[in-house]
Amino acid sequence: MLNKNVVMEQQEQIRRQVRELPDEARASYYKQSDKTLKDPDTYATLNYIFVAGLHHFYLGNWPLGLINILVFWGGILFAVYGFIEIGIALILGIVVFELYELFRSETIVQHHNNEVGQKLITQLLVK
Repeated sequence: MLNKNVVMEQQEQIRRQVRELPDEARASYYKQSDKTLKDPDTYATLNYIFVAGLHHFYLGNWPLGLINILVFWGGILFAVYGFIEIGIALILGIVVFELYELFRSETIVQHHNNEVGQKLITQLLVK
């Protein structure tokens, strides 16, 4: 489970590391990060609009996105074909899980961005 304070401290550490980069490397970092960092509002909107996993694809987490879609549509199929209780349970399970992620979207995306930022810094330091 992600701790918001830990994620924020990691973000600050990355900012310090970026400030310490040589000018050319820092410019390269900002150029590359503009293309790869994700927006928490987009993540939250994708979660809110369609509860079945699009926001996971946005962050590149394909396995979790596929699981979400399969469980959601499995719930719909169960409900349609007469297993209403199972279908509703599956759909409600996804909704509860996704509501939890919706309320933590800023921390989740910041953690993702921290990982991307740290990889960029490591690549620039190796060059």
